[in-house]
Amino acid sequence: MESRKVRQTFLDFFKSKGHEIVPSAPMVVKNDPTLMFNNSGMAPFKDLFLGNAPIKFPRVADTQKCLRVSGKHNDLEEVGVDTYHHTMFEMLGNWSFGDYFKKEAIAWAWELLTDVYKLDKDRLYVTVFEGDAKEGLSFDQEAHDNWSKYIETNRILKGNKKDNFWEMGDTGPCGPCTEIHIDLRSNEERQSIDGATLVNNDHPQVIEIWNNVFMEFERRADGSLVKLPKQHVDTGMGFERLCRAIEGKQSNYDTDVFQPLIQHVAQHSGKVYGKDEKIDIAIRVLSDHIRTISFAIADGQLPSNNKAGYVIRRILRRAVRYYYTFLEVKEPFLCGMVKVLVEQMGDVFPELKAQQGLIENVIKEEETAFLRTLGNGIVRFNHHIKSVAGNVIDGAFAFELYDTFGFPIDLTELMAREQNLSINMEEFKACMAEQKNRSRAAAAVDTDDWVILDTDAESVFVGYDLLETETEIIKYRKVSRMVGNKSKEEYQLVLSRTPFYAESGGQVGDKGKLIYDKEIVAINDTKKENGITIHISDRLPNDLNATYTAIVNVHERKATENNHSATHLMHAALRNILGTHVEQKGSLVNDKNLRFDFSHFSKVGTEEIAAIEQLVNKKIRENIPLQVELMNIDDARKTGAMALFGEKYGEVVRVVTFDKNYSIELCGGTHVKSTGQIGLFKIVSESAVAAGVRRIEAITADAAELYLNEQLATLNILKETLKNPKDIVKSVDALMDENTKLSKQIEAMIREKAKGLKANLTQAAKEINGIKFISAVVDLNSADVIKDLCFQLKQTPTTAVVLGAVMNDKAQLYIAFSDDLVQGKQLNAAAIVKQIAPIIQGGGGGSHAYATAGGSNVSAISDALLAAERALGE
Repeated sequence: MESRKVRQTFLDFFKSKGHEIVPSAPMVVKNDPTLMFNNSGMAPFKDLFLGNAPIKFPRVADTQKCLRVSGKHNDLEEVGVDTYHHTMFEMLGNWSFGDYFKKEAIAWAWELLTDVYKLDKDRLYVTVFEGDAKEGLSFDQEAHDNWSKYIETNRILKGNKKDNFWEMGDTGPCGPCTEIHIDLRSNEERQSIDGATLVNNDHPQVIEIWNNVFMEFERRADGSLVKLPKQHVDTGMGFERLCRAIEGKQSNYDTDVFQPLIQHVAQHSGKVYGKDEKIDIAIRVLSDHIRTISFAIADGQLPSNNKAGYVIRRILRRAVRYYYTFLEVKEPFLCGMVKVLVEQMGDVFPELKAQQGLIENVIKEEETAFLRTLGNGIVRFNHHIKSVAGNVIDGAFAFELYDTFGFPIDLTELMAREQNLSINMEEFKACMAEQKNRSRAAAAVDTDDWVILDTDAESVFVGYDLLETETEIIKYRKVSRMVGNKSKEEYQLVLSRTPFYAESGGQVGDKGKLIYDKEIVAINDTKKENGITIHISDRLPNDLNATYTAIVNVHERKATENNHSATHLMHAALRNILGTHVEQKGSLVNDKNLRFDFSHFSKVGTEEIAAIEQLVNKKIRENIPLQVELMNIDDARKTGAMALFGEKYGEVVRVVTFDKNYSIELCGGTHVKSTGQIGLFKIVSESAVAAGVRRIEAITADAAELYLNEQLATLNILKETLKNPKDIVKSVDALMDENTKLSKQIEAMIREKAKGLKANLTQAAKEINGIKFISAVVDLNSADVIKDLCFQLKQTPTTAVVLGAVMNDKAQLYIAFSDDLVQGKQLNAAAIVKQIAPIIQGGGGGSHAYATAGGSNVSAISDALLAAERALGE
């Protein structure tokens, strides 16, 4: 059975059991501070399990795109090395929200695997929770008894808390689970060793394929367990592992899920898969990682240096390092794999097909940049080993290559072995451990349990219509986090009625205050977590049972609304002027400005920017009224409303319209009542974010007016300075031309001066240890001229040149050695300049033959020259 049919059969089976089939949520998580990626099938349903969202369908089934590379579920270093771990994977799942429980879940799992997929019953084992006395949890007799209806009891194995008690995190819903494992070894191996002894023992051929979690408890912050009001079922079956079992393969990578990608890599790299383990690992890494990178970009997450973007960049660079090192490919390669992936999965996940061009361009640009970084790292390595004493490279340098240039330690080891060197691995590991400890400390957050004040009340958002309302505190909790070296405490409050907008969809959260009597409690931010609006304050209100007045900071909210509505107007203008290929790729809206990332293949020209501004300001002057409607998602799409790839939409969506013939978008943010409120719109910058993605930053209202006034004031000052010419541009051009001519004349004079100085310096040279030593403070106000002088002087054999100069009130040092001194006496200009640069309170660097330094202490230049002389005399 091919993989496409495996997936569809699963969905059809559970549809026949009364389950609603729902689409996969985006792999990249938006608007959840606790999660960057969906790392399990249940993650998109957290709000339902926690009771923070209404249950529309009590039975649901899906296939969910998941990513596991960081945090609790960190599988990255095993990916490609073993046969069954992946970064991105599909999780087939069926869910019961307070409906069926263990009996039905177990019966259906057995029916699907054995009657439908026809898996060999004699190869299957199941595990059930053995209980845990410390937790007060008993053996899961119910699961055991249900399994015994279908499978021999000697195949029902007891599992400990580590393997058979599933928890979402340190807190939250949890419960015992029952796992289904399959033994894929040969018959001879199975007869030799009982498969039961290999379950949950990391055997590559005895693997878990399905986990059924029975959500019965909630884990509190104090470690205690309490019963949930309703029992739920959360199951997850690894699609790639299931295909392997059905196809009878020894590896996930041997299935038709991965083989098209593997064969493409082998063919286009000129390597053979299955002959060399290191090459095989590299090919598997590429075949796995291209899926993660492509789906992340399709879901709207571009590689970057922050948070989720950094994770994607890290995965992409890991793939580049593998093909660079083991496949001997030195040009962008991953981008060529996207087409194969789209052919494979584009029908099931249409976002891949729709975003193919963008995915290819972004990946190619990232690869090109990192290959350049790798090249720089290799140059750095080759320079460093020239100064290595003995045959061991210090671990701190190996860590620098890892941390700065992205070199994996195995690549550095390979390069070292080629030079008959080794690496101090203990020192490298110590540097790694230190970095991890810093990261853990920086990310450490201690969250208390919710203290519930009103068990029946629900939080209602009224901020679309009101900026002030009476409210009560429903619950609160304390959160402690490290800020620098200090622990900072804050309180998170949930209100019965709130006018505060929680950060979402690119719009920042509201700030404001709670007032009761004479007490004022500042609300510093508003965020959403698991569907709940959380108000963040530095302290807890004095009277937790009082009725407070919640007041939003009106000025900041109004300014933010101006920028958000202007973003919609600009989005429509971009599509009108640049073309309908323009799609939003990210945004940030606050009270100061707006930032908008969008797909476009080239720089937006000056005339295009002017046209965009003109159209947006025209729509502002038309004073178009805001229209907001709640409608079914399908009906909303029929209106032509813009929906964003990577966003998770419910069945009912909020449609924001400014003229049905101009701007219609799905949006949950707050907006102006009519466009005239925005006043004025001005673009202040346009730049590239990634290949095929541009960024515009703009301002509105008072900020735009202030910006234009400042620009006009600058222009008026320039006019006065130039004596009010009729054509100011022509006058500035003439002034710049004159400046260029004068600069060239001055440069020529300095070079002429340097010619005479060369002879004087040569005559003043003295001998140190057989070296012709030239040293002086020179009065040449040109770094290029001094460099040329150094290179001319060092053409004479056995010559060392050390010059000092003052430029722009800064101290400058220049060191140059003739080639014979570098090669014969192993002199190193960079090493000496680093040694003497602190004397002038600065730093520097360079090569063995030429190096420079700059510093702030002009009076110490002569001392630095003497220090260089002493260094050569040693």
